[in-house]
Amino acid sequence: MSTERTRHTTAATSPTPVRAGVIGVGSMGQNHARVYNELPGVDLVGVTDHDASVAQQVATEYGTAALEFDALLSECDVVTVAVPTHAHYETVSNCLDAGVHVLVEKPIAQTVEEGRMLAEQAREAGLVLQVGHIERFNPAVQTVMELIDDLDVISLEAERLGPPVDRTARDDVIFDLMVHDVDIVGSILDGQPSTINAIGTDDGQYATATMQYDDVVASLTASRVTQKKVRKLTVTARECLVEVDYLEQSVLIYRDSYPEYLTDDGPNRYRHESVVENARVDNGEPLRHELESFVKTVQTGVEPAVTAEDGVRALQTVQDIAALVADETPHREREREVEA
Repeated sequence: MSTERTRHTTAATSPTPVRAGVIGVGSMGQNHARVYNELPGVDLVGVTDHDASVAQQVATEYGTAALEFDALLSECDVVTVAVPTHAHYETVSNCLDAGVHVLVEKPIAQTVEEGRMLAEQAREAGLVLQVGHIERFNPAVQTVMELIDDLDVISLEAERLGPPVDRTARDDVIFDLMVHDVDIVGSILDGQPSTINAIGTDDGQYATATMQYDDVVASLTASRVTQKKVRKLTVTARECLVEVDYLEQSVLIYRDSYPEYLTDDGPNRYRHESVVENARVDNGEPLRHELESFVKTVQTGVEPAVTAEDGVRALQTVQDIAALVADETPHREREREVEA
């Protein structure tokens, strides 16, 4: 598929709105349609889905059109691709062939090789291909990213836990949940792990991984069998301890912790005191921040906040973790060379 159309790329020099579409309007795609419909300077021109009745329902709700795939591409400057992972490569490739900028939901593709091919295709076409690792746009994470350069990080610990969800076909917890924290850790430490150790249980619904990044250790746990929803990241640094709550969008910083024994008239007592700072977080909807960033990237030509290469890096790591979990020897350690 190809096109000779001249695409809108710089809204700063034109009042013409960015024309957006959504491909795949399941639960996540519907949210993309909602946010595009709310963004100033963006015109939601249509949606498409393999289920035409669902597409029509979403189109009616947001005052747009339910279109066939090719017809939607002919109307759009940008699209979100929110189809099942196995269809990512073909769908994104067709969008890029049509000259359309793409935000594809994580993971970038089903395989690392497919992800690399999409990255190369977008690069050669001069088009934006952003990967939907939405936690990068959580205001609490963005606050931590502003702090991290001033910290001597020792370890990172992430927990992404929750009760079973009502799904007919449940994706592997590593690819569906842990991938978020793999991406956050990779962005904080700016690289891939040199060593990974991982184990899982309960038919792929609980997994934990420990990864080595130079002199920093990262421990990740993901679960769909925990009867409490938890989304947390803890950063241990020589200067302080930082606790991030993704759900509350809060960041607590613990400094100057010291133990003390009290020996007044009664028996000896022990207490531990520290200075706790509640960091300022500009709360907001991560998806809105993500789509605002995507549209701005298209308008200005800057590099996406989450590049295709970032998406490939995260996919490579979760595939390594999944391979270890599936291995017959649970505690086998894998070491691999990190590609430049």
